[in-house]
Amino acid sequence: MPSRLFDRLRARLKSTRPLVADDEVFDAETLETRLLMADVGIAASTEIVAAAERAARDGKLVASAVRAQLEILLSPAAKTLEIDPAARPFVILVTGVNGSGKTTTIAKLAHRLRASGHSVMLAACDTFRAAAVEQLQHWGEREGVPVVAQGAGADPAAVAFDAWQAAHARGIDVLIVDTAGRLHTQDHLMAELGKLRRVLARHDPSAPHETLLVLDGHTGQNALMQAREFTSAIGTTGLVITKLDGSAKGGAVVAITRELGLPVRFIGLGESIEDLEPFNAADFAAALVGDAA
Repeated sequence: MPSRLFDRLRARLKSTRPLVADDEVFDAETLETRLLMADVGIAASTEIVAAAERAARDGKLVASAVRAQLEILLSPAAKTLEIDPAARPFVILVTGVNGSGKTTTIAKLAHRLRASGHSVMLAACDTFRAAAVEQLQHWGEREGVPVVAQGAGADPAAVAFDAWQAAHARGIDVLIVDTAGRLHTQDHLMAELGKLRRVLARHDPSAPHETLLVLDGHTGQNALMQAREFTSAIGTTGLVITKLDGSAKGGAVVAITRELGLPVRFIGLGESIEDLEPFNAADFAAALVGDAA
């Protein structure tokens, strides 16, 4: 029985399905081309095609074999974000390039955490753009979440420092730290992330407890490159894949998992505040194949 998440994923991954169908003559080259066009990556595509070829030789359903191999590849990524109650505040540092949906993701995450009973505070450390601070404050007001902010051009590390102190004093469960959108090639901004991490660690040596990288699902192999570079530079601990709509190349999630083994904490499926779902490997694999069985 397909889940609600499967139905929503299947509707939004139209550009990547069907990878293979049991009512067509199986062709390994065609399947490999479809996988590569879906940004699954060479290494993962090779493993999936091999599984499909074995199924075809054994007279088994090829689509089921593809789905099963995808699920195997994706399973390491299906690790839920867990908030350690001993770490108060539990600090989540959110990173990503401009346009990835980072600030909206923070709002959705705050909404989700509050709905599960956690108190939340936001730190507006994207001080390069006044609009970014205003956007975060707007979401904070809408969700009833306090936002610590300073003026445009303020030192982001100073904002993070103040936010941790405020969260600690008020007994806040989770502090979510927004950061300026940046490319991995912008060395000064990547260095700023390192400074943010060091400032937070002065308060709590284990902070930040989670470093989330928000990736735009539209960007395909660019998402893999970003994940690779950000992880190397700042030690990403989890991913959020956004904008998985009708034009998204969801196969990039397979490539990222295959290479980096990073957990995908959440996927974004739309613009609503509710549209942030925990990653489910079985549902994602089935939606990529286009199979509800």
